[in-house]
Amino acid sequence: MGLRELLPGRRPRPTPGTALADLAAASAVDPRTPLAQVQLLALDLETTGLDPRRHEVLSVGHVPVVHGRIVLARARHELVRPQGPVGESAVHHGLTDDRLAHRPDLALVLPGVLEALRTGDGEGAEDARPVRRVLLAHFAQIETAFLSAACRRLYGTDVPLQVVDTLTLAQRMLRVPTPELASGRLRLDACRRHYRLPRYRAHSALTDALACAELFLAQSAELAEQHGRALRLADVLTR
Repeated sequence: MGLRELLPGRRPRPTPGTALADLAAASAVDPRTPLAQVQLLALDLETTGLDPRRHEVLSVGHVPVVHGRIVLARARHELVRPQGPVGESAVHHGLTDDRLAHRPDLALVLPGVLEALRTGDGEGAEDARPVRRVLLAHFAQIETAFLSAACRRLYGTDVPLQVVDTLTLAQRMLRVPTPELASGRLRLDACRRHYRLPRYRAHSALTDALACAELFLAQSAELAEQHGRALRLADVLTR
């Protein structure tokens, strides 16, 4: 290990040849980029709880949002076999120990998620250099925390991602005070009702990812109208 990897505050480099290394080698998106030109990946995880130190990922759903359009042909849904029991979380998502017993574990599922978080060579890029897709999620700290924890456990490091959180956008646009975050006004289904979007069954990773993507398109259209101009990535970026 070189000096650069040992310096405080620096992430170790991912092992070459892994999906994480490929993601790390891709370029981040310039926040000044017009939003219509940005590629995002709407991602949702179903887990046994909210703490990645104690809980596990049970399913992953994701769908790309490319240049303002949801690409259903590239949507993916993968169930994950946990190391421990599902427990009472099955009440919410319906994923039982029996149903997950013969599914791949997270080490086999994660590379596909990391590959989806970057464009392919020449895919929508004039210079043919892969670019990291912006992660799109509702209450994104769940997805980012579990994704980072899984990468650190399986690869020894993670990769910083740009994030758009539809919950954060809703809080800003609806002017919901931070103390009211737990009131339910910012739940995914509640935010979708604000735009009269169709109601979907909750706690299915792929359905929730799609629901988040649809919500984002509605939010960004409203924001563009409020700004009176085309949006840039910086207008919606959470981090």
